[in-house]
Amino acid sequence: MLGLLCCWPIGIPAVVFAAQVNGKWNGGDQAGALESARKAKKFATIALVLGIIGSIIYGVLIATGAMNMDSTSTGM
Repeated sequence: MLGLLCCWPIGIPAVVFAAQVNGKWNGGDQAGALESARKAKKFATIALVLGIIGSIIYGVLIATGAMNMDSTSTGM
């Protein structure tokens, strides 16, 4: 679920695959349930890593002043 918050475009498939697991397992498709669980874990991990990397890059840009939000003009 944390992956959904960190990088939602990749986190959405993780939630979709995770939602499929119980239905497949209860329907007798253990192989399908395990495959959906594996895919959900993969997408959640990717989303979490991308979210952390994005946060680090954003923090570095803020710390270096590259994303200065000051809108005052220094012109004449």
